[in-house]
Amino acid sequence: EVQLQASGGGLVQAGGSLRLSCAASGFTSDDYAIGWFRQAPGKEREGVASIKSIRDSDGSKWYKDSVKGRFTISSDNAKNTVYLQMNSLTPEDTADYSCAATSKVAGAPYISWIWYDYWGQGTQVTVSS
Repeated sequence: EVQLQASGGGLVQAGGSLRLSCAASGFTSDDYAIGWFRQAPGKEREGVASIKSIRDSDGSKWYKDSVKGRFTISSDNAKNTVYLQMNSLTPEDTADYSCAATSKVAGAPYISWIWYDYWGQGTQVTVSS
């Protein structure tokens, strides 16, 4: 069974940085697309960034407009881990961040959460002003 473990959240001041990690295990397919999502209190879950293949850190990626130029998604094939480097954080980035995986890589990277089959628990990111 595929399991995802997100970590790296915390409290940071506006303008600061955090790096989230999503460690995957239990893969039953050769490749997986990975997405990062966030959900703030009272708001819907939204996609933040996604990568077509955990095996190819230089492959196709997608970013939410508001994080372009600030967030970077990457992967480490040997560690089955996907990272989300978050720079220039603002209070609007405060949310619970989670990662998700799907073996349906042909159409990836995916924007919507509906395409993902496996989810990890969230890690809280709080940005103070």
